[in-house]
Amino acid sequence: MAIIAGIDEAGLGPILGPLVVSGVVFRVRDEDADLCLWDALRDVCTKKPAKTEHRLVIADSKQLYHSKLGLAGLERAALCMLDVRRQLPKTFRGLLEVLCPVAIEEIPTYPWYANCDFDLPHVNDCGDVSLRANALRRVMDDHHVVFSEVMSEPVLEGRYNKMVKMTDNKSTVLMTQALKLIYRIARNAGEEPAHIFVDRLGGRSHYREPLMTALPGMGMAVIEESNTRSAYELSGSGNRRCRIEFLTKGDALQFPIALASIYSKYLRELFMHAFNGYFVQHQANLTPTAGYYTDAKRWLDDARNTLDELRIERDLLIRSR
Repeated sequence: MAIIAGIDEAGLGPILGPLVVSGVVFRVRDEDADLCLWDALRDVCTKKPAKTEHRLVIADSKQLYHSKLGLAGLERAALCMLDVRRQLPKTFRGLLEVLCPVAIEEIPTYPWYANCDFDLPHVNDCGDVSLRANALRRVMDDHHVVFSEVMSEPVLEGRYNKMVKMTDNKSTVLMTQALKLIYRIARNAGEEPAHIFVDRLGGRSHYREPLMTALPGMGMAVIEESNTRSAYELSGSGNRRCRIEFLTKGDALQFPIALASIYSKYLRELFMHAFNGYFVQHQANLTPTAGYYTDAKRWLDDARNTLDELRIERDLLIRSR
């Protein structure tokens, strides 16, 4: 079997809420190592959202979520793919156990996450998840495609600030989390050939040094370093082979990147739901925030007295960059 994997993030820009980086892994036959999953699964999946579209939309999370669309598109895709793996969670905590169990040990530090849980699906129009998952499972079986792993790395606000303080660069924080997932995917692949696609991290085009640090003991050849694609071929002991590509607008080019984007955005939005719910309990007239700079400043001004009354540590709440 061969590995096709994707990595993407959500939440690098906001100053409230977590940064989330996610990875997904598919296994296909060796002869299908260059398979386009959108093509293989076209009977049940598409990359083009449309009101009349009956197929599951796997696309850049920005196409599936904004304030007018709500959470339904993201949630349907995320939960359907988990149901394909027979890991459909019933609650937010259940989702964390599937995607990032280590985060459960960290969230008690944050009052707005500590005791929060709610049912999934979070919106009311995702009742077709299991039906879609059954259809998708059949098509994947027909094409010998296995959705083998999904993982997320949420960097909660306080830890984010500590990491930025150590590196003085938020892009380095993102790189660190992406490299953790790359290492995990490459390690778990063993001697199976792996092709890992990563949505380009900022404007960077050179990744050789951080990859060599993250994957010690592997030889590396630079295939391309351009404005749109940075590709590397890694080899190790035995038959270990791994190609890693960083792609501009990768979520429009590779199905696994688009799906990773969906999980990152979905998980971040659920964290923000918990965040807003906690503070609205203490200040009923407080308008929720998505956490981006301008509106976050508005929210912080509106919530100032409540934050003081609750003795909220600002370093635990507000991201430094």
